Amino acid sequence: MTHIIGQHDCKADFKGRVLLPISLKNQLLPVIKDGFVIKRSVFQQCLELYPKAEFDVLMQKVMKKSKINRKYDAFVRNFVAGMKEVSIDGDSGRLQIPKNLVDFAAIDKEVVLNAVFDKIEIWNKDMYEKVLAEGEKDYADLAEEIFDDDE
Repeated sequence: MTHIIGQHDCKADFKGRVLLPISLKNQLLPVIKDGFVIKRSVFQQCLELYPKAEFDVLMQKVMKKSKINRKYDAFVRNFVAGMKEVSIDGDSGRLQIPKNLVDFAAIDKEVVLNAVFDKIEIWNKDMYEKVLAEGEKDYADLAEEIFDDDE
C-alpha cells in the first residue's frame, strides 16, 4: 500500500494541467510507471487521484457487493462517472486533468493537492479552505469518536 503525505498548493493552467511539486512527485516515483486513476470524490466536490494498484484494490471491494440491486446500480453509475486512467509525466511531473472533471471540481488557477493515505485529493483552493473551516468545529469530537477504545 502506498502512503502519500502532504498538502501542496499548486497552479492549474487553462487546460487543466497541474505540475506536481517535487516532494509529491518523489513520493509517487515508485508507482509512476503503473499509471493512475482519477475520479470524482464520493463525499466532496473534489477529485481523487489513485495509483492504479491502489485503485484496483478499491474496485475489488466495490465489485464484491451485490450486483443485482438498484442501490448498487445507482452507486456504481455515480462512482465511475467521469473516471479515467491518466499518467503523470515522469520527467516534468505534469498531470492532465480531464475537462469533465475540471468542471465537476471547479478547478481553477489555484489548486490544492491533499494527500490522504493512498490517494491524492485535488481541490479548488477556495473550496478546500471552506471545507476545512467547516470541519474545524467538529474535529475534536470526531477524533474522540473515531479513536474511542470503548467502541
